[in-house]
Amino acid sequence: MSQAAAMTAGRATGEKSKADDARKLPKDVGDTLTKAGMGLAVLGVVAAGAGYAMDAKRFAASYLIGFLFVATIALGGLFFVLVQHLARAGWSVAARRQMEWLAGLLPAVAVLSIPIFLWAHDLYHHWMGPQAATDPILQKKAGYLNPSFFYGRSAFYVVVWVALGLYFTRTSRAQDESGDAKLTEKMQAASAPAMILFALTTTFAAFDWVMSLDPHWYSTIFGVYVFAGCATSSLSVLALITVQLQQRGYFRKISTVEHRHDIGKLLFGFIVFFAYIGFSQFLLIWYADIPEETVWYHHRWDDAGWAKVSLAIFFGHFVIPFLLLLSRHAKRHAVGLSVGAVIMLVMHYVDLYWLVMPTFDHHFHFSVVDICGLLGPLGIAAFLVARQAAQGPLYPLRDPRLAETVKVDNP
Repeated sequence: MSQAAAMTAGRATGEKSKADDARKLPKDVGDTLTKAGMGLAVLGVVAAGAGYAMDAKRFAASYLIGFLFVATIALGGLFFVLVQHLARAGWSVAARRQMEWLAGLLPAVAVLSIPIFLWAHDLYHHWMGPQAATDPILQKKAGYLNPSFFYGRSAFYVVVWVALGLYFTRTSRAQDESGDAKLTEKMQAASAPAMILFALTTTFAAFDWVMSLDPHWYSTIFGVYVFAGCATSSLSVLALITVQLQQRGYFRKISTVEHRHDIGKLLFGFIVFFAYIGFSQFLLIWYADIPEETVWYHHRWDDAGWAKVSLAIFFGHFVIPFLLLLSRHAKRHAVGLSVGAVIMLVMHYVDLYWLVMPTFDHHFHFSVVDICGLLGPLGIAAFLVARQAAQGPLYPLRDPRLAETVKVDNP
């Protein structure tokens, strides 16, 4: 190769490197973000240890809530990735990488689930304890609610989630390097069976990990209720990340106010969906008036303090964000969308707390141990998302629909 040709090739390589760098966070920003995430992870682990030392039994329930908070957000990210490939959507290419970051948490979710299994006899003592042998209702459910089958199902759930998360995130990253359009076709083809696996595993995980805490109670749409929480929480995180990246101008030409509007519309739609499922579940149980079903709501209304939490969920998880994000202006406005997203994330935790804690504490009182149970999983998740944001491109660099996402418009 001649010297001139070598210089030309060198300039081309340098220009490509600069272009690639422009698609990533600056190194100093990435390093700062990673260090902040590491700090949150250390704080979370220390807080978890302190919470366990203060009250081991309550910490187990608090940790379950914190674990579910992270797991549902990660599963919501996986759902978004799957449904966008399934629909072959073009507008969402700019937003899909951030949801891949959330789906990338699923291997950590598998590790974070280990304490749940270790404390299972304390958490699910109603049907794992000796009293189940004398309970006629639980005896009839023993074919499903038994420790061996429970552990086997749970292991299957996390293996499926990790496999799906790794396949779609790694294939997307591989396309960044190769630019092979066939990788998109492969992900589209895999998205249909993956969605079936996602729906089944998420539904039965909700039954096993949450609904079985009160094994006399049952609801056939409980899995859909938990899924609605997955969708609203992950979209809220996506909204917050998107607003921050847009305001700092890191991918201004790729993601615009139009994408912010689309994310706001999706979040608004799932806010309504969550309320619809929650009300449908309540209405059917109230109308049927079967004691084994109504007792679950009695614990969350008649017992001291829990009625206020129930009302807080109605207003905070539906009425307030519904009115806030109803207008087009709020969905497109950075502050309006961010406020709505923060409210939804806070209320998602409150909702999970409302689902789990009345089984262990009939008198509502929020404890510092509960905060410790949240900080452990949340700190680790924050570090992992920060590291992914610092290391990888901010959007799928060579997705064949990248040009389509730039032209998104909401007339």
